[in-house]
Amino acid sequence: MKGQQGPALKSSIDKEMAFCLLSRLPQMGRWPFITCPAGEEESCDDTGSIIVRVQAGQLGPEQIDPMTFPRFLYSPSSIWIQGSCTAYQLAKNKQKTLLLEQFVLPHSRGSSHGQTRIIRKSYEEDFYVQMMHESYELWAQLEKEAGVELYKRTGLLFMAPENGEGFSRLKVTLQRHKIPTVFLEKQEFSQHIPNVNLRDGYGALIDTFGGVLYADRALRAVQRLFQSSGGVIKDGEKVIDIAPGAVVTVTTGSGVYRGRSLVITAGPWANTLLTHTGLQLPLKVVKINVCYWKEKIPGTYSVGQRFPCFIEMEPKEGQYDIYGLPSNEYPGLMKVCYHMGSETEPDERDKQTDTGDIDILVRYVTRCLPGLVPVPAVVESCMYTVTPDHNFVLDSHPTYGNIIIGAGFSGHGFKFGPIIGKLLSQLAMGQVPSYDLSPFRIQRFQSHPRSSL
Repeated sequence: MKGQQGPALKSSIDKEMAFCLLSRLPQMGRWPFITCPAGEEESCDDTGSIIVRVQAGQLGPEQIDPMTFPRFLYSPSSIWIQGSCTAYQLAKNKQKTLLLEQFVLPHSRGSSHGQTRIIRKSYEEDFYVQMMHESYELWAQLEKEAGVELYKRTGLLFMAPENGEGFSRLKVTLQRHKIPTVFLEKQEFSQHIPNVNLRDGYGALIDTFGGVLYADRALRAVQRLFQSSGGVIKDGEKVIDIAPGAVVTVTTGSGVYRGRSLVITAGPWANTLLTHTGLQLPLKVVKINVCYWKEKIPGTYSVGQRFPCFIEMEPKEGQYDIYGLPSNEYPGLMKVCYHMGSETEPDERDKQTDTGDIDILVRYVTRCLPGLVPVPAVVESCMYTVTPDHNFVLDSHPTYGNIIIGAGFSGHGFKFGPIIGKLLSQLAMGQVPSYDLSPFRIQRFQSHPRSSL
C-alpha cells in the first residue's frame, strides 16, 4: 500500500480546492491519499517496555526454559506505543514474545496515555518525512486489522517567522517530498483560519495530511492485536535486575525470565534499566502540563467546525513550540500545550509543581486564541524523555548486541509508533533495518554515553 503524493498548492484555484477538501475532512476522517489493492475496501509520548522473544514452555516465573521467550520487551510504564508496536511486529513474525509492564494496567504514569496526539508528515528533516510515509500506511493497516477508527484528518497549521531558518527548511523539505501543502498569505489567513491571530512577520502553511491520532484507542488496539497473535502481556512486574549474556535474564518482583534478546523501550525509566547493563544515555526527563482551555462559544475550535491542529514555531512567549488540537475529547475544551517542561524524576513527578509552562500558555492564548478563556480548565500531565538533539535512540547496546534500545522520543514519537516497532523488531531479529538509523545511533553522543564495563 503506497501513499500518493502531490505538489505544494500555490494558485488560488489550488487553494480553494484544498480548502474544499479540508472542509470535508471531518466527515471523511480517513487516511489521506492511500490506495488499496483492487477488490479491497479503503480504510484509510511515554511509558516503557521490555520484550522477550520466546519458543516454548511454561509461562510461570522461575519455571521458564531459557529459550521460552526468545523475544523480551520491558515496558515500565503504561506499555509505550513503541513497545507495544515492537511486540506486535515480533508476534506477527512468529516470534514468541513477552511484554512486561511495571504498573498494573491501565494507568497514566507515562507518556503514551491520553486520548489524542498530532500526526503529520511535515518535518524539517528528510529522514522523519520518509519514515512518516510508511508510518501512515502502517497506522492504516492497524486501523483495518483492529476495526477501530484511529485517525481523524483535520489538516495541520504551521505558523513561524516567515524568514526564519526553521520555516524555510520546513517548506523546502515539504516541496522536495511533494507533501500536499497550502501556503497562506497574510491577507487570506483570517478568512480560512478564523479566531487565530497570526503574528506580524509570521508565515503560515497547512500540511493537508495532518490530523489527530486517538492515542488511548490506538494503544488498546495494538495490545489486542499483539495478544491475538500469540503475544503475552504481564503487568505489575517491575524489573529489578537485568543480567546480559547470550541468554538475557530479567528479574522482576514476581519472578525471573530469560530470552535470546531483550528490547527496552522504557521511556523515563530508560537509564534506570540501562544501569543494569553498564550504560547510561544523555536523557533528560521533563514533566509536561497538558492543558485544556474552555471555548467562549462552544464549538469555535472544534473538529466539527473544521478547525485544524496547529504548531507555532518560535512563539513570542517562549523558547519552544506551542501546539494545539481542536476540541474533541473534552467537548468545549481545546488542548493547547507548551512543548517542554521542567526536569523531574519519573518516580517523583507529582512533586514537580512548576507552572512556568502554564504561564507561557496563558500569555499565548490571550494573544493568539481570542475565542478561548485564558485560564486552563483542565490540567493533566505526562513526561517527555529528551535527547540533546531531540532525535530518537534506536540502536543495539554497544556491548551486548542482543539488547535493543528504543528511547529518547522527545515528545514527538507517538505518531512514529508503528514504524519504530518495525525497526526495533528488525534489530531484535538480527535483520538489516529498512531505514538508515545513523541519526538515531548511540555513537552520535560521542562522550555522552557512559559505560562502566
